Amino acid sequence: MQYVQLTSSCLSDVIGSSGLGRERFEAELKRTKPILEEIRERYADESSSLLHLAEQTDDIVALEPIAARYRDQFDHIVIIGTGGSSLGGQMLCSLAVPGASPRHNQPAFHFLANIDPHSISVMLNRLPQSRTGYLVVSKSGSSVETIAQFLICLEAVKVDVGQVKVAEHFTAITEPGENPLRSIAIKHKIAVLDHDPNIGGRYSALSLVGLLPAMISGLDVRALRAGAASVLRPILMDEEPENIEPALGAAISVGLATDKNVSSTVMMPYADRLENFGLWFRQLWAESLGKDGKGTTPLTARGTVDQHSQLQLYLDGPSDKLFTLIMLSCSGDGPSVEPKLAVDEAIAYLSGKSVGDLMDAGQRATAEVLIRKKRPTRIFQMSCLDEASMGALIMHFILETIIAAHLFGVNPFDQPAVEEVKVLAQEYLLGQGR
Repeated sequence: MQYVQLTSSCLSDVIGSSGLGRERFEAELKRTKPILEEIRERYADESSSLLHLAEQTDDIVALEPIAARYRDQFDHIVIIGTGGSSLGGQMLCSLAVPGASPRHNQPAFHFLANIDPHSISVMLNRLPQSRTGYLVVSKSGSSVETIAQFLICLEAVKVDVGQVKVAEHFTAITEPGENPLRSIAIKHKIAVLDHDPNIGGRYSALSLVGLLPAMISGLDVRALRAGAASVLRPILMDEEPENIEPALGAAISVGLATDKNVSSTVMMPYADRLENFGLWFRQLWAESLGKDGKGTTPLTARGTVDQHSQLQLYLDGPSDKLFTLIMLSCSGDGPSVEPKLAVDEAIAYLSGKSVGDLMDAGQRATAEVLIRKKRPTRIFQMSCLDEASMGALIMHFILETIIAAHLFGVNPFDQPAVEEVKVLAQEYLLGQGR
């Protein structure tokens, strides 16, 4: 297993009355059995392409020459997309930051997810368009923000390289059928890759939406999917719920929400490379569960940064949060403090210590004090952070979210409330808004 999930400090027999009672926990875990059976059935009858992503390889083979061309031809890669169309790729590319692996000379990535006019203007002025490649991602092909950004960037590239060469700089990803994104791409002879219509944006990190940026950045996406498969495997092997990590997580989350009025869930990784994972999880959890007055509010925090900004609230504020700490083995890692520079008595304890020692001490201390303060806290222990372990984390929380949604009694795959905002925004653009 790529991680160890510790949940005991979420239970009342460890943290007292603020924790979930053992009996209720076991009852929630029992309720996951028909959900797990449904997952097995949907896998067996191939009605869920999401569940088969982890074992696919043919799409990787097809994407390899595209990734190689982008990696060789461009110094900068811009991902145009919002929400799930961007966060999955952003999360994965975080693994390929300089110094995280022996990879060199990879293009720099830029994610154009928001529509702040200042940010777009700065990016267009700063990047050499002749050396910039674009991936334009919209499942529906009609996201107004993405379409607008696409058209603006299309014109910027055309001005720099000319109409004949503009198509070389773009690839569009959208679902089959007619839609604005596909129509624009075809008009300009831009290659279009099919987004699986059965996989929603927030669940698409392991599809080509996340895989293509990851491959361009040099990540081993086969290892990524193998890690994901390792988490799904116990469900397919008909293991009992207590042996299925996503089921344990879902039972804890839903049980605390319904029994203990835990209304927020805090995702707190310590590694910088997992900051975007937190943002990806936030969308996944919020958009999948927040329906019919149900769900819990996902919050993101990051390691020692938020020990100095949010921990006061977490420890001494309202006891209405579940904490998930992702702790990476890091003792001895990184540069160390030169002993001769730590001679002052007040900092002598830093002598010879590495920054990994400091992070390790910080994450262990935070977990211990949260538990001591009787805050429900679960811990993911990871020996390393690589493609396989990232794939495992992604699949864990995809499955945990789906299982939790069923326990709450909501559909994990729709987002009806969001559509009202989209419609009204279009009315404003047309001058019809109130």
